[in-house]
Amino acid sequence: MEMREFKNPGIREILDLLKQLSNDSKINKQGEEEMNEEKVYAEPQRGHVSLGGSLRVILFFIPVIALGITRFQQCKGGSDIQVFAGIASVVVFAIIWGILISGIRVAAQWERGIVLRLGKFKTVRGPGIMYIFPYIDNIRFVDLRILTLNIPSQQVITKDNVPAKIDGVLFFNVADVEKAVLEIQDFRFAIAQYAQATLRDVVGGLSLDELLSEREQIQAKICEVVEQRVKDWGLHLDSIRLQDIEMPEDLKRIMSRQASAEREKRATITKAEGDKIAATNLAAAAAIMEQTPGAMKLRTLQTIDGLGAGPANTVVMFPMDLTENLKTIAKSIAKKDENIKVI
Repeated sequence: MEMREFKNPGIREILDLLKQLSNDSKINKQGEEEMNEEKVYAEPQRGHVSLGGSLRVILFFIPVIALGITRFQQCKGGSDIQVFAGIASVVVFAIIWGILISGIRVAAQWERGIVLRLGKFKTVRGPGIMYIFPYIDNIRFVDLRILTLNIPSQQVITKDNVPAKIDGVLFFNVADVEKAVLEIQDFRFAIAQYAQATLRDVVGGLSLDELLSEREQIQAKICEVVEQRVKDWGLHLDSIRLQDIEMPEDLKRIMSRQASAEREKRATITKAEGDKIAATNLAAAAAIMEQTPGAMKLRTLQTIDGLGAGPANTVVMFPMDLTENLKTIAKSIAKKDENIKVI
């Protein structure tokens, strides 16, 4: 499709304006999509990593292969019934042996396994290799390391009715495996929900200024409240950290203007204090020069030297001794005639 060239400059300006408006709308739409884009959190590693799988495979195949080779040597050259009996014996042994070694488990150094026998709590085992009875015992592994949970963004209203969104991160570990499994259904979900509710309760009793300035105290208070509850679940709360505090855009602009006015106030006060100190120093210097007759002359000569030589500067020299002499003569005249005053 050919583009028609317009010779009229007014039409060309209109087309350029429309193109610029289209580009601006695309940029604004892209910016809105970036602002509305949800935050991406790091996904924690969950679940038990099976360390006994390779051990069970090795223990299964070595005896089965050895028995198979032995039965093959015995049945070699025999009848079909003997061959069939040899194969059947190997298969039956493999099934029974596979069931027996399926009870072998290996717990890592940071794991403990809680054993339930026919649905009833039996014991806590680990770390290392262990054996459970297949189809009778059931084992669940629990990680004892510090676990991390994201606290999603919570919509809260402060004490002075300011809406804000707060998210954070929770660090905890399992202190008692038996309680963590038997006392509560899902301790990860439970502690996350309890921390969210506590966060809303604590922040709801604070003003916006306290929320922004006393983050450490807020974290400590939330941690104390949650710790008192979760210790009955066999958990230990390490810490809670607040990450982002989001406020409405109009409130951010107001706070920005307030901060700018506060900075201007401090600058004005600092300048006034500087002027006050300078005036005090000048007054002290003037008093010292007045007491020392030669100090004023040296200061005058220093000022003249600082002017420098140039066509723009014109210096008219007037003898200072002549001025002093005229003052002395005036004072003597004033003593004789009381009506004359010397300035």
